[in-house]
Amino acid sequence: MVKIEVLGTGCAKCKSLLKNVEKAVAESGISAEVIKVDSIQEIMDRGVMMTPALYIDGKSVMMGRTATVDEIKRLLKS
Repeated sequence: MVKIEVLGTGCAKCKSLLKNVEKAVAESGISAEVIKVDSIQEIMDRGVMMTPALYIDGKSVMMGRTATVDEIKRLLKS
């Protein structure tokens, strides 16, 4: 199972990224656990300077912008 984390404090971009992640997971049919991390302390502890941030299996793959559904699907395949 893939672990996908969306880090953000709840801004519009963060909510949009979470929605796109959920849609990408549903469309690709993979087994994934999607976690929303909104703790400012945890976000800072990971060194994230701009939200939203996207982590896949503990690795930072995107920061500071919202990924499209297609971008997320490509990231999940790699």
